[in-house]
Amino acid sequence: MGEFYILQLLRIAPPSTVKPPTATVHRHRHLQGSSYMIMPSLTLYFTKFHELKKMRKYSVQTLLLAFASFLLLFFLSPSIPQPQRYHHFADNRNFFGIPNALNVISNFPFMVIGLIGLVLCHRRSYFNISLEGELWGWKCFYAGVTSVAFGSSYYHLHPDNASLLWDRIPMTIAFASLMATLIIERIDPKKGTHAIVPLIMIGIISNVYWRFFGDIRLYILAQSAACIAIPLMATLLPPMYTHSPYWLWASGFYLLAMLQETTDRVIYALTFHTVSGHTLKHLSAAMVPVILTLMLAKRSVYSGKLLHAKSA
Repeated sequence: MGEFYILQLLRIAPPSTVKPPTATVHRHRHLQGSSYMIMPSLTLYFTKFHELKKMRKYSVQTLLLAFASFLLLFFLSPSIPQPQRYHHFADNRNFFGIPNALNVISNFPFMVIGLIGLVLCHRRSYFNISLEGELWGWKCFYAGVTSVAFGSSYYHLHPDNASLLWDRIPMTIAFASLMATLIIERIDPKKGTHAIVPLIMIGIISNVYWRFFGDIRLYILAQSAACIAIPLMATLLPPMYTHSPYWLWASGFYLLAMLQETTDRVIYALTFHTVSGHTLKHLSAAMVPVILTLMLAKRSVYSGKLLHAKSA
């Protein structure tokens, strides 16, 4: 303290620019206290980050193991032809000159929600989509959903193997796009973006393989892998966005659609020939893009997740 007043008397520096040592000491103590408060937060953040990274690693390994098991099952199992009884639906009534009318008309919701999704993706202000790869994945998904309306309607007008191809291709495009968007969000943005086209091509090839070789094993493999991988990734991998349970609701409606398809004739009999299980299957399956559209509109990015995703 004495040196401070001596410097003032000698006018080595103006009094307004010279601060007593106590001010410096207090400032250092304040900074030290702040660092002690910040350190536990940083430690907690890095601990949580490593836990999530470890969880993601184990989840990816589980998915790869499941996919390898499906491949092994494909090569070990005999060829499976498309059962022709698949084309014989319970409700084949003709309304307004439309054969199998309810099975055709019930595809209309796919076109509505698909076009809505494409428009909202194009506007880019309604959906919370943070990454460019995600945007392309969702555009492909909604394009597939819209195409389902036309492909499935075409098939149900004349149900046979030739028209069934155009029913299945749009569905595989939609499934492959969903898988890619989940990979972008929960595993690796770059790898997921690069996987969009290959996954879609695998789905298309599985259908073409069935059409030319009469073997639906590859198609069953592609569809089963998507149906299992999507809910698994949604459950096991840490999300970048809120409202993650919407994925499980969508998976639940698709499972309901599959159950309604297998009980086509039972439901038709229970409803006194009013509506068939296959018609209800279309309506339940259309709820999948509806739920995912609501999810995209409502969700928000978890704090810190977007920065990590863009740096990956």
